[in-house]
Amino acid sequence: MNSIPTSARQQHLVDFFRDVWNGGKTDTCATYLAPAYTIFHDPGDPWDGQTLDIAGFAQRVLLSRAPFPDQTFDIRGLFEAHDSVVVTWMWHATHLGDLPGFPASGQRISMSGITEYRFTGGLLSGHWQVADRLGVFQQLQAARGSSLAP
Repeated sequence: MNSIPTSARQQHLVDFFRDVWNGGKTDTCATYLAPAYTIFHDPGDPWDGQTLDIAGFAQRVLLSRAPFPDQTFDIRGLFEAHDSVVVTWMWHATHLGDLPGFPASGQRISMSGITEYRFTGGLLSGHWQVADRLGVFQQLQAARGSSLAP
């Protein structure tokens, strides 16, 4: 992590990334999430526009991590305003599980993004995100092409 948390909300978010997204500890979701978590905007995410309960969010994490079990988010910046913390991040993972049209390739994949996390009562209650999913698709295509070579 390149940015040092300066508030309780920022620390909460850093811990959430460490435990849930990087560590896959879905049993800790209730520590970080409000009972209802809304994905306000996240194009390309199958859960875009949905409101999830804690169990639904944990399932989302498990399904998202399955093709990339060693994924890590490297937090690059943290910015706070009102009831939100914005985080810029780099994501790195190895493509170890199948995705539709993309068998596991063993290739390292990277993506950048920015997410605004909203808080309610000190807990995460939703996000608005933009991520370079096109770049991930291009990397997966390149990996698929190299694995098809004779």
